Amino acid sequence: MQENSKKIIHEKFSLKEVILLILVTAVASLLTGYVITNRILKDKYTSEEVEMSEPLETFIKNYRYIIDNYYGEVDEDKLTEGALSGVLQALGDPYTAFIDEVQANNLNAQLEGSYFGLGVEIYNDLTGLRILSVFQDSPADKSGLIPGDVIIKLNGIDVRSVNSYEFTAEIKNSNAQDYNLTILRDGKEIEVNVKKDIVILKSVAGDVIKKDNKKIGYLFISIFANNTYSQVKQELEKLESQGIDSLIIDVRDNTGGHLTSVENILGLFLDSTHIIYKTEHNGKIESVYSKGNATKSYPIIILTNENSASASEILTVALKEEYGAISVGKKTYGKGSAQELVTLSDGTQYKFTTKKWLSPNGNIIDSNGVSVDIEVDLADAYKNNPTRENDSQLQSAINTIANM
Repeated sequence: MQENSKKIIHEKFSLKEVILLILVTAVASLLTGYVITNRILKDKYTSEEVEMSEPLETFIKNYRYIIDNYYGEVDEDKLTEGALSGVLQALGDPYTAFIDEVQANNLNAQLEGSYFGLGVEIYNDLTGLRILSVFQDSPADKSGLIPGDVIIKLNGIDVRSVNSYEFTAEIKNSNAQDYNLTILRDGKEIEVNVKKDIVILKSVAGDVIKKDNKKIGYLFISIFANNTYSQVKQELEKLESQGIDSLIIDVRDNTGGHLTSVENILGLFLDSTHIIYKTEHNGKIESVYSKGNATKSYPIIILTNENSASASEILTVALKEEYGAISVGKKTYGKGSAQELVTLSDGTQYKFTTKKWLSPNGNIIDSNGVSVDIEVDLADAYKNNPTRENDSQLQSAINTIANM
């Protein structure tokens, strides 16, 4: 399992996340511009009494003929997977795809915001399995593992020639709870005992930035997972208890997630008189309203970039059009469709587009993106050595909101 993750570090609050999946694997391509809802198929789709169209009847007849007459053994699970994959591919939609079991496990962990494991991100280098990051309060963190440690043995077995995917699969699929890791740290071998447990993935970071005698709240949201709303609520309450005058919400590189998550977050800022987005399905447009009880009154700036997509765009455009928020950075990705995620009995999944979504004012986001009010390029200095001070987009947001 290759561990490729982009980190953008904000000095005290470094969370431009290595998004962990199982131990962790990167599946950003699955999530690009992703707004999802989960779906369990209704009885009418599984009943034998469903009326078949002529093309479907032709397919089933040929499927059965192939099964009965193929000269070798047939794996019907693989045939079904291949057939579904072909159907989804034939739709010609870039956001519709079949997701195999490994990808499904990884995607679910990311979208759930938690998983059962050790809590480390690893990658292969010449010395073995090196730990890139350790998740706060995870079993790995509590056992004393630190970034830079190299795992060379697992329960006494040398794993220096094992790739990170194989190591992850062993931990994930094993019934064992306790593991003895031999790690290499500063040229010395150290024995560490780690016990698998629930690892909570932190998708929100908060801080207070002081500027010109003002207290500016800062919220970074990396993904809209199932537990992101509760984290945003907790961080927002903490910031407000410190007397913030305004708020910066950073959704740069946030590619999407659960629709219910962003709906609930918008309810923290907008009362129920506000539309947060509209949906278009088969020519019919419906408005979705906030479930919030009150509308905030302090100024809000939203930081976006080219990778801010789907759920991030819903948050951004709703706050711009309904709250009067200002956006800073770069225009968003431009993903204005929603997907349903369907889980099959064997654990595999597929996602397919079911509807388009529009801004509260009815503006089309798909392919257009959400334009920024203040366009700012990210400074080269930040790309080479990321700090809060040389984050030109963040600094522009701070200066703008401090003068409001």
